[in-house]
Amino acid sequence: MRIGVPKEIKAQEYRVGLHPPALAALIQQGHRVLVESGAGLGSGYSDDEYQGAGATLVSSVAELYRQAELIVKVKEPQAEEVAQLRPGQIVFCYLHLAPNRSLTDALIASGAHCIAYETITDDEGRLPLLKPMSEIAGRLATQAGAHCLEKAQGGSGVLLGSVAGLDPGHVLIFGGGVVGSNAADVALGMGAKVTLIEPFSPRQNSLRAQFTHDRFTVLGGENLDLPRLLAEVDMVIGAALVPGAAAPKLLSAEALNWLAPGSVLVDVAVDQGGCFATTRPTTHLAPTYVESGIVHYCVANIPSAVARTATQALSLSTLPFVLALAAQPLKQALSAAPNLAHGLSVANGHLCCAAVAGAQQRDFRRWESVL
Repeated sequence: MRIGVPKEIKAQEYRVGLHPPALAALIQQGHRVLVESGAGLGSGYSDDEYQGAGATLVSSVAELYRQAELIVKVKEPQAEEVAQLRPGQIVFCYLHLAPNRSLTDALIASGAHCIAYETITDDEGRLPLLKPMSEIAGRLATQAGAHCLEKAQGGSGVLLGSVAGLDPGHVLIFGGGVVGSNAADVALGMGAKVTLIEPFSPRQNSLRAQFTHDRFTVLGGENLDLPRLLAEVDMVIGAALVPGAAAPKLLSAEALNWLAPGSVLVDVAVDQGGCFATTRPTTHLAPTYVESGIVHYCVANIPSAVARTATQALSLSTLPFVLALAAQPLKQALSAAPNLAHGLSVANGHLCCAAVAGAQQRDFRRWESVL
């Protein structure tokens, strides 16, 4: 199969769809891999490294899209990329369609088959292609939030770890999955007090076993005195996830009044519409804005800040699925791997993801009926 790896064009997206070792594995299986010149530079991979791995460098992105049967990238196709898609072409990347009806419509109109990393599952129902980026995003969320608390960044001037004789800063985390647990790990490591809200009892027990520090508390969502809790915290991290669907709104605009001025909101769920009513996407070059006296950090591609690590982790995770997609026709590949089939969002002009359909209040078709 001819596989194309374009340079990412979303603002400050420095990752690349495949790093050279993953690409070499595909070539060893007899596939041809086209890489747009400069695609790996943001992650520290030169064109020479790609050529050394066996890639065919292409200077024209239009030519890459024209030749490739399978496009492997990181972020959702931007408008100029959607315009180059053709019926029957396979696109494999993060899509995050639930809050983006216009992109959903455009991909349906393209006739391409679009497979979302974020809804592919493993045998236990986990999300193996979301996990590595969630680990990174969770760790960076606390790191970025701590920076935003600095006075020069508009924050309250609170040091999370504090110093001898003073109480530490307090971090509130909504969601105890991969993002939330990694955010908690870093916050505790920085010396902060952490309160984590997780509605599912088995997960609560796992978190208590994982974090035995006296600065860590996990609560369920029931009987929660949110105004009191928000008045006590310095940072809130939104890490709630409903796979494939729009993120639940956990804080209203009015709730910002319960926070102290200069507190920080970090919304890791911004790609799925965000956990907070006041969320709007930001970029790495302009990562924050202040609303009602509260600093908001809502970067839509947080892991890109550590593009080298993120690209390596993502490539290792996606490679088995890319190999499966390249080895046989799409319908056969999905039939042989139901976990991969969970990722198919759009095919042959139809929406195939129930979670996206629910978020957008539209109909969907099962993939078996459209391929």
